[in-house]
Amino acid sequence: MSRPAAHGPMGGPGHRGGPPGMMAGEKAKDFKGSMGKLARYLGRFFPAIIAGLLFAAASTVFNIIGPKILAEATNTLFAGVMASLTGTGGIDFASIAQTLLFLLGVYLLSALLSGIQGFIMTGVSTKISYSMRRDLSQKINRLPLSYYDRVQSGDVLSRITNDVDTVTQTLNQSLSQIVTSITSMVGILIMMFSISPVMTLVALCILPLSMVVVGLVVRKSQPFFRKQQEFLGAANGHVEEMYGAHTIVKAFNQESKSIEDYEAINQALYHSAWKSQFFSGLMMPLMNFIGNLGYVAICILGGFLTLNGTIQVGDIQAFIQYVRQFTQPITQIANISNVLQQTAAAAERVFAFLEEPEEVPDTEQPVATDGIQGEVYFAHVKFGYIPEKTIIHDFSAMIKPGQKVAIVGPTGAGKTTMVKLLMRFYDVTEGAVLIDGYDIRQFARNDLRNMFGMVLQDTWLYNDTILENIRYGRLDATDEEVIQAAKAAQVDHFVRTLPDAYGTLLNEEVTNISQGQKQLLTIARTILSDPKILILDEATSSVDTRTEIAIQKAMDHLMEGRTSFIIAHRLSTIRDADMILVMRDGDIVETGTHTELLGKGGFYAELYNSQFENAG
Repeated sequence: MSRPAAHGPMGGPGHRGGPPGMMAGEKAKDFKGSMGKLARYLGRFFPAIIAGLLFAAASTVFNIIGPKILAEATNTLFAGVMASLTGTGGIDFASIAQTLLFLLGVYLLSALLSGIQGFIMTGVSTKISYSMRRDLSQKINRLPLSYYDRVQSGDVLSRITNDVDTVTQTLNQSLSQIVTSITSMVGILIMMFSISPVMTLVALCILPLSMVVVGLVVRKSQPFFRKQQEFLGAANGHVEEMYGAHTIVKAFNQESKSIEDYEAINQALYHSAWKSQFFSGLMMPLMNFIGNLGYVAICILGGFLTLNGTIQVGDIQAFIQYVRQFTQPITQIANISNVLQQTAAAAERVFAFLEEPEEVPDTEQPVATDGIQGEVYFAHVKFGYIPEKTIIHDFSAMIKPGQKVAIVGPTGAGKTTMVKLLMRFYDVTEGAVLIDGYDIRQFARNDLRNMFGMVLQDTWLYNDTILENIRYGRLDATDEEVIQAAKAAQVDHFVRTLPDAYGTLLNEEVTNISQGQKQLLTIARTILSDPKILILDEATSSVDTRTEIAIQKAMDHLMEGRTSFIIAHRLSTIRDADMILVMRDGDIVETGTHTELLGKGGFYAELYNSQFENAG
């Protein structure tokens, strides 16, 4: 089990949390299909989403009518001032105060509705995020290992984190923004026409110009944003790679080369980021300039209409406020359209993962594993990772309970593949693998794998104490049982030399102990699990000769009464095996004990002698 590689931050201007490999502006291959799947997935949340959107629309409506109410107060004030100047009356402060209090109530109600909308949509988006990540994490365990053979772990991680974030951010922000923007545009247009149709038509003349400017700026800046994210990803990847291999970099004196490469990436990132920010920064000044042109036209026309008595001063003030607000939803909708494209692309990746073919389901009536003795029979097994290429052609072997079986052969002969078939990480193409006469497909996968204990060449430990890393083999084990397993694996003495002994915390990359010590801990973990069948894949490859001898003694004790499979490249370590299966090109070419195979003078003898010749 490998640990996923960490990814550096991918945020930055113009980027809304898109995953590595999915740059800003990337479009879904099937926009309608992806959004349709997303809509169906969100079906159970629709009542809450609709309620949130209704509150958003209502909040916007109350916000829109504010300037029109304020216009009434302004008209009352202006009429009072004119009456005072002509001596025909005075300012009606009571009426103005009443109007302003009403306006305050409207704005407070708008703020309250907006707050309720935010509360609802935040709750919905976090529930959707939780639901998606739960479904994805469960899907991970149902996928066959063949999926992970062809897909990088970083890509899977990206779908669970960045793609889900992109979808939920859209639901939390953009959906409400779409509703408020459309409501604002329609509402403001209605208000503007109610004040003056002529001035509204003049104001609308700036709309085509605004849309052209927005389109040009987006078109110019988008390629630079895309490049910015590409180079940002390259910079993060370079830093991560160099950090992970910093020992190798120093050992080969390649620090200057690393810095030189990073400088080139950083320079490219600087130029693309500068250009993207420059073009996107032009948006508001240009929109303000166009808006100011509209204000000038409206002020001139409004002054003329006021002199004619067509409209009042308060109406001009309200109209200018509406014109100021009118360009905002246009810009928002232009930005949201791009966000929706990203959302569709993210949703497409999420649903593509959720729709991946899963492992063949367990049988409905699995065989119980109680009383299993450990007899294993490979019956004319044929297998290939891909249908077009068979790597195990006709593998047959009968292993009796308690036997120690060694599987040897050159690299690529199929040794590890046989173990994967035995644990049903993959299903055979033809033939069968049987345990105590039962086809392994008759067992539930969890029950089957509980019968096995594995020690692999590639160790896996996690960020916790040594005690808990060993206990991972059997979570209900007591501390004393953990320590006994550590003693059996010859690891107790080493652990007690550490400052915190079994409480020593292994760091994230497990670099505070040696490779050999890591291997010892994984062996202790396997001993603790007390399996019925053992699988040792080059288990002592990372320890010194003295430690290897000690481990072999512990293993001999552990393997008593248990069927054991040992995959070994160093043939000197399997001399006492009850049976040695010699593999070449996916087939068993020889079978026998160490002495018998040497006596035959065949392929095994050739392998054995070549190791000693190389050693000499």
